[in-house]
Amino acid sequence: MSDHEEEENGKNDALSAPHNGPLGNGSMIDNEACGIRDVWAKNLYDEFKVIRQVVQKYPFIAMDTEFPGVVARPIGEFRSSSDYQFQLLRCNVDLLKIIQLGLTFLDDNGKTPPGYSTWQFNFKFSLSEDMFAQDSIELLQNSGIQFKKHEEDGIDPLDFAELLITSGIILNDDVKWLSFHSGYDFGYLLKITTDQNLPTDESEFFELLRLYFPSIYDIKYLMKSCKNLKGGLQEVADQLELQRIGPQHQAGSDSLLTGSAFFKMREMFFEDNIDDAKYCGHLYGLGASYIMNGNCPPENTTEPTSTATTSSTTTSLQTTTSSSS
Repeated sequence: MSDHEEEENGKNDALSAPHNGPLGNGSMIDNEACGIRDVWAKNLYDEFKVIRQVVQKYPFIAMDTEFPGVVARPIGEFRSSSDYQFQLLRCNVDLLKIIQLGLTFLDDNGKTPPGYSTWQFNFKFSLSEDMFAQDSIELLQNSGIQFKKHEEDGIDPLDFAELLITSGIILNDDVKWLSFHSGYDFGYLLKITTDQNLPTDESEFFELLRLYFPSIYDIKYLMKSCKNLKGGLQEVADQLELQRIGPQHQAGSDSLLTGSAFFKMREMFFEDNIDDAKYCGHLYGLGASYIMNGNCPPENTTEPTSTATTSSTTTSLQTTTSSSS
């Protein structure tokens, strides 16, 4: 679950009780009426054909995910609190499955394309077979996510990854990714794209991230330089006097709001010019490995080398999860 307001209040520091049993389904919300295109297995290929064209003129991509909470905590010795946070992220991303991905496309002025600006990818997920934290699923159901449809019509991550890699939106220096407190979001994207568990070392994680997503701006990190701007995504949007389009806690609406917030912040706090050397590549809440590994180095400077070391400690997991049948 990409409920960043709750993440900020320390939800991810606590172990949520995992749940594998069936729950009810939320009510249908018409995203299409909001300009948010819902993507399922049946229209995945056709929508990527559109996206390959859209990204050529709208290379800023605001991104958000919804995922089934946090169910495990790493046990062991950690080099730092940042290392612990990464291991917490890693073990949960490895255990769990993504539910939704929202992508909103904008140009350099923050304008969206005519018609649909946002694509909401709905992945295969089963409440009877897949692992989840119950409180997270209940919040998503209350937001209108229909888990029965996800189970029956959801996207296979392998099919998504194949189309993503050839789409022109990743592995592309010209594409700028916009996000909010997005360690978990990019963790799930890397897991899908590589079809592998995340690297055990944070510096290796950032090397992969830099390869697939060369330019990232995390709004939560930008906020460190924005006086009086605080809180989660919705609170920030309220302070910026932005109006949400679509249902909160669905990835499409959240990605659209993330894109709007970035451009409003750029105008209000950065005079429409964000210093890449200072802000590009930082993920809020994780270490400085991304910058140390050479992401978005300032022009006419030597790219610094990473001084991160590999932990010799094998991380164990603490979880009350039982195996799914």
